[in-house]
Amino acid sequence: MKMIKKFEQPEAKFDIYFMGFDSSKAISGGNTFSDREGLVELTHNYGTENDTNYKISTGNSEPHKGFGHTCISVDNIQAACQRIVDAGYKFQKKLTDGRMRSIAFVLDPDGYWVEVIGQNPVETTEDVTTTDTETYRMNHTMIRVKDQEKSLRFYKEVMGMELFRTSENSSANFNLYFLGYPGSKGIPTTSVHGVNATAEREGLLELTWNYGTEKDADFKYHNGNEEPQGFGHICITVDDLDAACQRFEDLGVNWKKRLTDGRMKSVAFILDPDNYWIEVIQNESLSSAKHRI
Repeated sequence: MKMIKKFEQPEAKFDIYFMGFDSSKAISGGNTFSDREGLVELTHNYGTENDTNYKISTGNSEPHKGFGHTCISVDNIQAACQRIVDAGYKFQKKLTDGRMRSIAFVLDPDGYWVEVIGQNPVETTEDVTTTDTETYRMNHTMIRVKDQEKSLRFYKEVMGMELFRTSENSSANFNLYFLGYPGSKGIPTTSVHGVNATAEREGLLELTWNYGTEKDADFKYHNGNEEPQGFGHICITVDDLDAACQRFEDLGVNWKKRLTDGRMKSVAFILDPDNYWIEVIQNESLSSAKHRI
């Protein structure tokens, strides 16, 4: 990845870095950073790097499960994983671990999981020794949800996403739902090169539903913003920020921050059914309005 944009906030003692794939082969190169798909936002609070006791919550350990991982798709998965091994990074799951031999999970410096999937079938890339990072995609972000019906209805009817793909895993008691905005590419309906049709897309949202959680009145996922902190939010950009927020207001969403709250009048935060935060900002390429980031 490359750093697409940086926001320095010394008075608040934190900086924000937006990372993404930005080569000539990238598919999400918009006119502005807010017109991009598949960015990763890193937030650094000053001084944490000097605190030996500081630790973030990755969202994958009890009792604070919630956020799961980000995911990149690569051209030749075996070569891509070997490159990561050679760079000295650790894996939560290597390709050869477990039953699923087509995905791997690498750990970033804070212990967050990064899934690695292939854009080509694993059987066709096992003898390939090269990988081109310019073809990589920031494919999706995964969060766990308590009630799949409530969450799917929210992300489709309120957030305007469409369901791209469902993966049912009844033997393991969980389902996966991949949602996104079709845009000019539309919704993929057939596999590409023998792999799932969404592998070459960016900026998708994966919802993981474990069977039965919706029946437990006391069950709750950790949203990453309560202590211990870790995952912060996903973010969508809109054509008209004022109109979009009014629409959300009319739909009766739960707000974490309205546009009129606090000092930052150019961002809003909605809460989804599991209290995950969703940031809403203006897509600058679609409007010359007053809300600029």
